[in-house]
Amino acid sequence: MLTGKTIILGVTGSIAAYKAASLASLLVKQHADVHVLMTQNACQFINPVTFETLTGNKCICDTFDRNFEFHVGHVSLGKKADLAIIAPASANCIGKLAGGIADDMLTTTILACRCPILLSPAMNTRMYTNSIVQENMEKLRRHGYTIIEPASGYLACGDTGAGKMPEPELLLQAVLKEAAFEKDMEGLHVLVTAGPTQESIDPVRYITNHSSGKMGYALAVNAMRRGAQVTLVSGQTALAAPYGVDMVTVVSARDMFEAVTERADEQDIIIKAAAVADYRPAKVASDKIKKSEGEMSIALERTDDILKYLGEHKREGQFLCGFCMETKDMLENAGKKLKAKHVDMIVANNVKVAGAGFAGNTNVVTLVAEDMTKELGLLSKDETAAQILDEIMRRRDK
Repeated sequence: MLTGKTIILGVTGSIAAYKAASLASLLVKQHADVHVLMTQNACQFINPVTFETLTGNKCICDTFDRNFEFHVGHVSLGKKADLAIIAPASANCIGKLAGGIADDMLTTTILACRCPILLSPAMNTRMYTNSIVQENMEKLRRHGYTIIEPASGYLACGDTGAGKMPEPELLLQAVLKEAAFEKDMEGLHVLVTAGPTQESIDPVRYITNHSSGKMGYALAVNAMRRGAQVTLVSGQTALAAPYGVDMVTVVSARDMFEAVTERADEQDIIIKAAAVADYRPAKVASDKIKKSEGEMSIALERTDDILKYLGEHKREGQFLCGFCMETKDMLENAGKKLKAKHVDMIVANNVKVAGAGFAGNTNVVTLVAEDMTKELGLLSKDETAAQILDEIMRRRDK
């Protein structure tokens, strides 16, 4: 996702510097051109050779290094960079940047950058909560820096609290949020539903389906990386909450209905990708559950039709996209759903087609609108999400 992007990775004097090697590796695997700048104190924790081996670029620690490949090193690299991240960012480095002090290669380069700059503070919890450090970070926020909140836990010094550098995988997500895509959805509010709902039969059993939530999560992440403010309303899944997305976790169809409808008016785009259970036990089900050896019968009632409600209450300028999972007559049923629910586009797939449906990492879908039937073919769910959003944006611009 970072092909053609130049990333500056700054490493300062913190025990968490060892994690920066994993971050450098992850960035390289995303095909970024990674340039590591280290402070002299950072070199006490990890050897520059480690980063040179991982990135294929010289690791610079000295402002006056005569072997640096760029002319006027700090300025030229600052111009070339698409994003800079300092991880770990020590209290010392944060203080220097807040004060405009440039006395080493890292701080001089960062002050010359005009690209997005991320800071991942890592220090003792008493240092992190010190009012001077907090004021410095707030000042940097006002000047456009993004502060990645540290994790809380047991620190190397033996204290417990905020100050741990987040794991490299989370820092990678922060980089991807800023640099992976053009921000063609900036300023838009997008709501995505994902995953299954659960309808309780009794304290032990419930009605649900096989939805993994992967397609909805992919849509939420893709929209977030394109600059949208995203709310993800998710049923119970095994997936981690995506970085940079406002997460609302629900259980039942009624929970999801309420979570979606109370936020609907604020949204520019709503994508209902959740596989909501169609039925729930009737309110008087406890009186109508009949049990015998090997058998149980339950009175059922329909759950709330979220998509139909949204279609009937869609405000002007709002784009509504639904999903349709079928085992036969896919296009015919998708067309009927498009009209009956008053939506702008339906994403239809036949769950019996190889590579489509629940749980897997690929999908095979057809986009259906009043004037369009567009087959996407076998793609990863991330690629499918990107093409769905591309089509939504094209149709919104008509």
